[in-house]
Amino acid sequence: MLPTGRLLQQARQPLIRFLGKRSPPTHVDHTPHVHPASPMKSLPDSFASYRQKAQQHGPLNRRDLSAHVGSKPGAALGPVKPSPGEFWDRTELPSRFGRLRWTKAEIEAVESGGASLFA
Repeated sequence: MLPTGRLLQQARQPLIRFLGKRSPPTHVDHTPHVHPASPMKSLPDSFASYRQKAQQHGPLNRRDLSAHVGSKPGAALGPVKPSPGEFWDRTELPSRFGRLRWTKAEIEAVESGGASLFA
C-alpha cells in the first residue's frame, strides 16, 4: 500500500473558508487630511510653505542654510556648551559612571567562549 498515492488522489481542500464574495467598498475618500496625532490642526497651504517652517537638524529653507553654514568659520558661531546637568561625553561624567576594568578571569572567559569557567 502506498499512502502517498492515496493522498494525491484526494481533492485539495483549502483550510480557510471564506464567508462570501469579496466586495470592495464602493467609495473611498482619498482627500488629504491631518493625522489625528499631529500637533498641527490643519494641513499646510503648499509644500513650499511647509518647508519654510520645517525643522530637521536646523532650518530647511535654503536662505537660512547659506547664511549660517559654511559662510562663517565654526568659531565665529559662538561657544557651544551643554546645558547644566548635561554631558556630551562619558569622560565628563563622575568616576562612578566610568568604565570598569576587565579582570584577567573575565578576559579568559571571553577568549575561551566561557569554557574556562567550567574547567
